[in-house]
Amino acid sequence: MIELEKARVHLEELGLSNAAIYLDALLEKAQQENSTYVDFLNDLLEAEIVERQRRNMEVRTKLARLPYRKTLDEFDFAFQPSIDEKLIKELATMAFVCRAENVIFLGPPGVGKTHLAIGLAIEALSQGISVYFSSLTRLIEDLKKAYEENRLEKRMRIYTRPKLLVIDEVGYLPLDGLGANLFFQLISARYEKGSVILTSNKGFGEWGELMGDPVLATAVLDRLLHHAHIINIRGNSYRLKDRLKTGLYASPRNNV
Repeated sequence: MIELEKARVHLEELGLSNAAIYLDALLEKAQQENSTYVDFLNDLLEAEIVERQRRNMEVRTKLARLPYRKTLDEFDFAFQPSIDEKLIKELATMAFVCRAENVIFLGPPGVGKTHLAIGLAIEALSQGISVYFSSLTRLIEDLKKAYEENRLEKRMRIYTRPKLLVIDEVGYLPLDGLGANLFFQLISARYEKGSVILTSNKGFGEWGELMGDPVLATAVLDRLLHHAHIINIRGNSYRLKDRLKTGLYASPRNNV
């Protein structure tokens, strides 16, 4: 027992606190299975690595500021047949992030745009890719405040540093002149340097009105769409699918 406690202390001094916690259980397992010393050592180190990865994932997820946790496995592709599931699985490999490409989800409210964006963000986090999530409204309010306080350059790094930036709910509220200009600056700063996942309920033809400046809107779209995967979701509200199945909710016509 003295030697066991000595080993535990050494593990803790080396910063292997998780291995120290699992030491007793893994020793017992090794005795029961008559494992080799190498097998026992690998099990001990693996326990440390798995726990560290779990904690790192928790920290990265918290820093990403995801509003909730929704995985791609939870998405009902059968309910939204307009979505190419094969393309979503390809995007989940994160090859588009390596190429600094963008992903744009278009469609009416409730069809699953944000769910898919968050699902891809979680896949990115699991692969060690830095992520930051924000609605466009919160993002613009944050940058406006920084602009007024003469710290825009420093604050802009919050949105330019992550390899993947998720901008949700583009089009729900119009932008004023300053907001549109700040949005253009952000998209320009990330152009061909970092990926953007964007969700919007507005077609690209409506962005001139959204930004209050057709020329600026064209400049933003030119940069966003140059290297982009565009996914146009056509269908009923994903949130109301259970009601639709039971007939408790009648889908309004022309819901496109």
